[in-house]
Amino acid sequence: MTSPAADPAADAAALKESTDRLLAAVEKLDDAALAEPSRLPGWTRGHVLAHLSRNADALTNVLAGRPMYPSAEARDADIERDAPRPLAVQLEDLRTSAARLDRAMAALTGERWRATVELRNGVTDLASSVPFRRRIEVELHHVDLGIGYGLGDMPADFTERELENMARRFSGNPGVRPLELRAGDGRALRTGRTAGAGQDGPEGAAEEAVVVSGTATALVGWLTGRTDGAGLTASVPVLPPLPPL
Repeated sequence: MTSPAADPAADAAALKESTDRLLAAVEKLDDAALAEPSRLPGWTRGHVLAHLSRNADALTNVLAGRPMYPSAEARDADIERDAPRPLAVQLEDLRTSAARLDRAMAALTGERWRATVELRNGVTDLASSVPFRRRIEVELHHVDLGIGYGLGDMPADFTERELENMARRFSGNPGVRPLELRAGDGRALRTGRTAGAGQDGPEGAAEEAVVVSGTATALVGWLTGRTDGAGLTASVPVLPPLPPL
């Protein structure tokens, strides 16, 4: 699904702020901390940092018209290879890979931002979506490191936009029950499969949307799989399952 019109220059500037905040936090760690588990099952903090560095290079590839990754297997192997590296090496890689992506974005003209690029698994989008896509990686994985940066620490402008992004991502997905997401600011976003479109609820009744209410932060935490729905209320006893990202 193509993202709505974006301001890539503004998004690139916001991305730099997110990256600088991440780098400043990682600089305070040590080698032992990188070997400890992150909040992502099966990944150490070193895995998270290795992924962030290789993701920056992957998005640089995308902007240059190259495949994002040679293959899914190569992507996973690179992360496993780079995860055990000491802090100094991880930091240098994180800085230099981010700088390469910054240069690639700065080199794009207005017309080139409107080009269609290919991401993983055949997904396509506009080049202008890349800065915010990268910011998603940086902000959420900063949380995943488990080093004192939580969902509530993410900038409000990012959280609000990521809520809209996740609603678009699950929109029309036949595996997601119809949802009406009600944020604390009064917004109501519809996502999931269409209510009543061939799915039957209890006793044959047409399936209705599940209303899920809470702050934008709590909704983003649930939709991105970072929480089990803590802080949310729903019109059903148990929140419906969501597909993994």
